[in-house]
Amino acid sequence: MKMFVVFVILLHVSQHALAVVVEVYEEAKSVLLPCQYSGIIPENNPTVMWSRSDLSPTSVHLRREEGDDLKKQNLRYSGRTSMRPDALETSDFSLTLTNPELTDSGVYTCSISDGKEETGQRNVQLKVKDQQVEIRVEEGSDSVILPCQTRPDLPGDTSVEWARSDRELMMVHVYPNRSENLKKQDDLYCGRTKMNEDLLRTGDLSLTLKYPTQRDSGGYICTIYRDKNILRQKVVLHYVREKLPLWATAVVVLLVLVFFGGLIYSFQHYFMSDCQVQVESGVESVKLPFKTKAKNIPEDAKVEWKDRYNNKVHVHQNGCDRIEDQSPAYRKRTEMNLLETGDLSLTLKYPTNKDRGTYTCTVYNKEGGKFQIDKQVELKVRVPQVEVDSGVESVQLPFKIRVRLIKKLPKVEWTENKKKVHVYKNGSDQPEEQHQDYRDE
Repeated sequence: MKMFVVFVILLHVSQHALAVVVEVYEEAKSVLLPCQYSGIIPENNPTVMWSRSDLSPTSVHLRREEGDDLKKQNLRYSGRTSMRPDALETSDFSLTLTNPELTDSGVYTCSISDGKEETGQRNVQLKVKDQQVEIRVEEGSDSVILPCQTRPDLPGDTSVEWARSDRELMMVHVYPNRSENLKKQDDLYCGRTKMNEDLLRTGDLSLTLKYPTQRDSGGYICTIYRDKNILRQKVVLHYVREKLPLWATAVVVLLVLVFFGGLIYSFQHYFMSDCQVQVESGVESVKLPFKTKAKNIPEDAKVEWKDRYNNKVHVHQNGCDRIEDQSPAYRKRTEMNLLETGDLSLTLKYPTNKDRGTYTCTVYNKEGGKFQIDKQVELKVRVPQVEVDSGVESVQLPFKIRVRLIKKLPKVEWTENKKKVHVYKNGSDQPEEQHQDYRDE
């Protein structure tokens, strides 16, 4: 009998030791408790149960073949739990818990039965934390580090996701930095983020964010997928604008008027006011206007167009374009008029949604100093929107390109939230590569 008691105790301890650990902050909107079942689902009365043995009643969520049965659910979880509608078909019994609270911390058991005997069981330990790291960055800083630390010597299959916690579906950075993960990153953070190269060895999963601005303020979540555990840490970034005292502001204004007023007036360079250009995605080209009455710009002057991330869009100097100075994303896509015309407008070919944002043109003299005031143009690229009533037979999603490019396309993919909707390759459709939700539709 003593041996049996010891065995039961060891079994209980081992179950908790092997439990998947999920960490989340109290401010999060929801948390997912994972439960992927690989066994055989009972044919008669299959029932999935989520429970906590330290509560009374113990029931957290119950799913039967005909739907949820929450009659015996513990009241503290009322209206806060949900499972996938197709949980029994997909064997994904994961539970979503909204508005997690500190008292939700504990060990949750996911099990399946035929109403009489349990055939599978899994424990998930949820840790709801109320701590968060707050970081301040001053206006004009080149970069800021969002800290995220865990134990060192992480396994090779560890993955990390940095996301905004105060906005929907905004992915900031994904590790490993593979091509498929780069597609998940929001355009707002493209080219502005990086993580340490030896992060698996050190456990330092901090994120470096370049060129921070006011719109970067807010909450960030660092999610670590380590072995079967899911760990989360929250960082709040505060962008601080530098404010001068009133007396200092007055002195600066006076200096500008006295020392630079006459100099600015002598240049006599008048520009069009900053403007906004709107264009439909897929057009052949768009012009970013910049005209000046000054026609005496030196031939050796340097003209630079930059995008919102400070990437060089187009560089012109000594009468020729400097392609080697361009960002790769803009090569063979830009054209600019000659300097002697006073028209420094930029033509951008094949604009897409990723090209949206503010572009700045700056003219420098031979010594590298500014020859005249910057010009800013905001480009808005409208993405086609299609509305359709539910239940119609079909709907067309428009996408047109130049005819001569079609012959060069080796493969065309339509995707929706990472699901392949349609694949066209080598002159024919590839239904075997489609996601099952879109086959025969």
